[in-house]
Amino acid sequence: MTEIKPHIEESWRQILMDEFNAGYFLQLRERLVEEKKNYVVYPPGMLMFSAFNRTPFDAVKVVIIGQDPYHGQGQANGLCFSVSDGIRKPPSLENIFKELNTDMGIPVPVSGNLEKWADQGVLLLNASLSVRANTPNSHQNYGWHIFTDAVIKKLSDNKQGLVFLLWGKFAQSKESLIDTGKHYILKAAHPSPYSAYSGFFGCRHFSKANEILRNTGKAEIDWSIG
Repeated sequence: MTEIKPHIEESWRQILMDEFNAGYFLQLRERLVEEKKNYVVYPPGMLMFSAFNRTPFDAVKVVIIGQDPYHGQGQANGLCFSVSDGIRKPPSLENIFKELNTDMGIPVPVSGNLEKWADQGVLLLNASLSVRANTPNSHQNYGWHIFTDAVIKKLSDNKQGLVFLLWGKFAQSKESLIDTGKHYILKAAHPSPYSAYSGFFGCRHFSKANEILRNTGKAEIDWSIG
């Protein structure tokens, strides 16, 4: 049996060591091994921790929280809302780019790959880091939520002045993990076509995040995509 051993960036490995050694996480690994015997799982193992590998702990400035990886073939690349180059942009991502265009005048990009954001300190964190092909939310009870809640809590406890973009009720449910006396919370509706017109469009979170970063002496995010 081949055990799943996803690579994770060293600063994250150190701060999350207790989680990796916890019983729930060992069970999670075992469940993934069994799942992959019978089903296709996204994203590929080497991309499962891309959010952490692209954005080391000390580099995090902005956090965007998603719920579940994309479950279609070739879509999930380990960053929430992001797809790899050459993959058609899902509707929520299209709406994110529409708001970005309205907010900051940035042209809607051809690619939906958000690696450029991650490389600048935007942690693109899904609550679950894996999913069964064509079966949304199929791994939500595997233990991933315990792990990613711990990630959010460690960010809140150990850093100062982060900007959390909480889009939709699910992401906003994570606010209780965040010390709002130390960090900045921007809330809006989810960018899904079902809710984008109910408060996502017009939220101006991209320019607001940059304003906060600028006022706290941090480099702004270049939100353009290549």
